[in-house]
Amino acid sequence: MNAAVFSASALSLPISFSKTRSSYLSRKKGVKGEFRVYAVFGDESGLVEKKSQWRPLFDVEDPRSKAPPYKGKFLDVNQAIEVARFDIQYLDWRARQDLLTIMILHDKVVDVLNPLAREYKSIGTVKKELAGLQEELSKAHQQVHISEARVSTALDKLAHMEELVNDRLLPGRVVTDLDKPSSSTSTSTIELDREKTNTGAKSLNVSGPVPPYSPNLKNFWYPVAFTADLKHDTMVPIECFEQPWVIFRGEDGKPGCVRNTCAHRACPLDLGTVNEGRIQCPYHGWEYSTDGECKKMPSTKLLKVKIKSLPCLEQEGMIWIWPGSDPPTPTIPSLQPPSGFVIHAELVMELPVEHGLLLDNLLDLAHAPFTHTSTFAKGWSVPSLVKFLTPSSGLQGYWDPYPIDMEFKPPCIVLSTIGISKPGKLEGKSTKQCATHLHQLHVCLPSSKNKTRLLYRMSLDFAPILKNLPFMEHLWRHFAEQVLNEDLRLVLGQQERMLNGANIWNLPVAYDKLGVRYRLWRNAVDRGDEKLPFSD
Repeated sequence: MNAAVFSASALSLPISFSKTRSSYLSRKKGVKGEFRVYAVFGDESGLVEKKSQWRPLFDVEDPRSKAPPYKGKFLDVNQAIEVARFDIQYLDWRARQDLLTIMILHDKVVDVLNPLAREYKSIGTVKKELAGLQEELSKAHQQVHISEARVSTALDKLAHMEELVNDRLLPGRVVTDLDKPSSSTSTSTIELDREKTNTGAKSLNVSGPVPPYSPNLKNFWYPVAFTADLKHDTMVPIECFEQPWVIFRGEDGKPGCVRNTCAHRACPLDLGTVNEGRIQCPYHGWEYSTDGECKKMPSTKLLKVKIKSLPCLEQEGMIWIWPGSDPPTPTIPSLQPPSGFVIHAELVMELPVEHGLLLDNLLDLAHAPFTHTSTFAKGWSVPSLVKFLTPSSGLQGYWDPYPIDMEFKPPCIVLSTIGISKPGKLEGKSTKQCATHLHQLHVCLPSSKNKTRLLYRMSLDFAPILKNLPFMEHLWRHFAEQVLNEDLRLVLGQQERMLNGANIWNLPVAYDKLGVRYRLWRNAVDRGDEKLPFSD
């Protein structure tokens, strides 16, 4: 009945959730307090008088006559959304009716037990009236189970919607002549693909234990959290380059990042609280500002103590830090989705894999029809040739024959725009030829040698109503986790082989181009090259 309670609370109703004793209302396991929603079958003529007092609240049209005519049919995504919308409207209407019934039963009980009213009634009459109310409450109890079943059905429909998203969010690939290499390929395309992937790739050797992180790799701005996750009285603990940090907002509301270790007894600060813009250690109450300076030492003389802090900025809905020793650069790259897109989900996950391996995986699309057979690539055919077309100097381009644009943005960011085709039909070979699109942001923060903090943002340029549907955040998280789990079992296997000496870049081929370029860029950073490759 959570949906009904939600609908009632959304109407700002004066509902008490107190844990008072009740003779007739039984507590359902897992439900706090004694508040339950009941509805009574049968004649509802007794509701008229009550409705007259609360007409603006209860005078809502019964939506059942407008139920979508899709029963027993296979639905497309738009139809599934329509069904979910109807379920929400119906549950809202049902909650209003159940609430009205509760109010009427409450009034009846008050009338029967009113001491003044009892003066004019015999004990037998009172017993009879109470027995009648008990019967009504029994019927209401039965209706509770029916209402709960309705909620369960609504959730099942949302699960069906998830299945549709899994099957149809990206185009089901059909082999056509468009998938085959054309002899009339334009000169510009030939120029884009002229550079051979194996140039420089033969020297790639990514094997053995992960070496210590180069100080040069730290001299970049790193996104570490979404603005929405950092409230004024909360903190976000992270690991970055094998060091513990904690992010919180200062008294001025600006974010700060300090070492997540108290200077006193090395207690993790994130176990404490944030008070008036200072993070307080839970051990002895020492408090630190966003620049790391200790401002309070209860029960002792205040000493001049400071813990390490990092440059920390907030831009376009993300929190950034600079973990390096060089002075921070004055600008931060924009990670906003393109114009016309609406952000639908922002997720954070901790993954047990080295961040370079995860970037290798994200920069490769050729594995999709073999790896993601239960999620977005379900039904994709295997093209005769997969290529990544890119300028001779750059870390961005597009996939052929998939309508997907992709870019690696240093130091650990992957941006992609995916053209969404109709199921079973190839709308175009490029994103510009597709009417609707999905935009993705992946940030792979190097937490440690075997752990990555993944920030994922998903945006769409269609179906804005999805953003306002209940449970959609959970649906997107579930979908993202399914896709990642398909990858992780393979990448974890790679990591094990790598640690035992296998070279995970032993034999690159043409479609590995973007991943190879990332590795060549990473090697140049580690060496401290003055000019980094593919920087034009």
